[in-house]
Amino acid sequence: MSKAEMDRLGWDECDIVLVTGDAYVDHPSFGMAIVGRLLEAQGFRVGIIAQPDWSGPEPFRALGRPRLFFGVTAGNMDSMVNRYTSDRRLRHDDSYTPGGEGGKRPDRAVIVYAQRCREAFKDVPVILGGIEASLRRIAHFDIWSEKLRRSVLLDAKADLLLFGNAERALVEVAHRMDAGEAPKSMTDIRGTVQVRGAVPEDWIIADGSDIGQAARSATGDKVVVRLPSYEQVRDDPVLYAQASRVLHQESNPLNARALVQRHGDRELWVAPPPIPLATAELDGVYDLPYARAPHPSYGGAKIPAWEMIRFSINIVRGCFGGCSFCSITEHEGRIIQNRSQASILREIGEIRDKTPGFTGTISDLGGPTANMWRLGCRDPQTQAVCRRLSCVYPDVCTMLGTDHDPLIGLYRAARAVPGVARVAIG
Repeated sequence: MSKAEMDRLGWDECDIVLVTGDAYVDHPSFGMAIVGRLLEAQGFRVGIIAQPDWSGPEPFRALGRPRLFFGVTAGNMDSMVNRYTSDRRLRHDDSYTPGGEGGKRPDRAVIVYAQRCREAFKDVPVILGGIEASLRRIAHFDIWSEKLRRSVLLDAKADLLLFGNAERALVEVAHRMDAGEAPKSMTDIRGTVQVRGAVPEDWIIADGSDIGQAARSATGDKVVVRLPSYEQVRDDPVLYAQASRVLHQESNPLNARALVQRHGDRELWVAPPPIPLATAELDGVYDLPYARAPHPSYGGAKIPAWEMIRFSINIVRGCFGGCSFCSITEHEGRIIQNRSQASILREIGEIRDKTPGFTGTISDLGGPTANMWRLGCRDPQTQAVCRRLSCVYPDVCTMLGTDHDPLIGLYRAARAVPGVARVAIG
């Protein structure tokens, strides 16, 4: 967070500098904390610039020139949703800011922060991540301006975009850059978006302007689905709808194909989604040594988002509901990723022993879809070929396992932890 902290650690530079629109809270409910701790565990020196003044590049030089790259995120929320109500009125508060104060992040923060990083150090690669970047990875309708916008990767002039929960991709990118590889050559990493000059000649291109044709076309490691171009979706609402539909259809990481969408004379290349983390991998993410508190520089200022979640625990990722109004499936995927019961109970012990103010109540044992813990498709072969957008609509899939006995057992085990009086489900 500061040069003084770097000096105390004996660092002359950071390997990676992360820029976020949220206050820095070292807790696994905050994406920046997960990313920072994960990279630290891989041996990298990581600095964080939280809620910088975006009026000029100087605050982005606060930790010096990063050796590898800048990682940029708007924070836990899309910055436009964070700053405006649904009827486009400016919000005057921000739950991710000390004191709940509004106005501490810009509109379209990913774009603004990326541009300031470029101004601060022109030759340092910029990598985008987080929900704002994920949901704007292809040409998209922007309700705030009522216009079709290009991929945020192009507007931000960044080198690479990582979408979804990108732990595995991020670690691979960091290690390959540490070995001297440039981001533009990393064309084989799942969950990434980059700009390329053309589709390689040895790839088969499927037509994504026809939904039926796209679904029936060839599959394989070297098949890419061509979406209608940015210019086409900008001018034709039907083609925009078709492009969006294909993006959703190609969201199962077990059978999804790469996507390509032309923007002017450049090709936006969207790799297939990341393979979900195994339980042991997800446990590893949540078992990292979080301080479980806001950064000390905030003093006694209350951060509303932290106050709300400090006694809560994430037990799952993903959602198989596929609701059209919700971003969870598109960001985290349809396949449920589960932590082990042992990892969850360890975190309850951490809260009990280390979090000030704990009175015996776990405020939420859940996540984005609390009651889906250890639920999912009962047939791996079916799951590998499935292209349903929802496991529960228009009817519940016959292959969906819905046994809640393990979850009820988890609730009982959590309530039996010494010092825990009550477990709430949010």
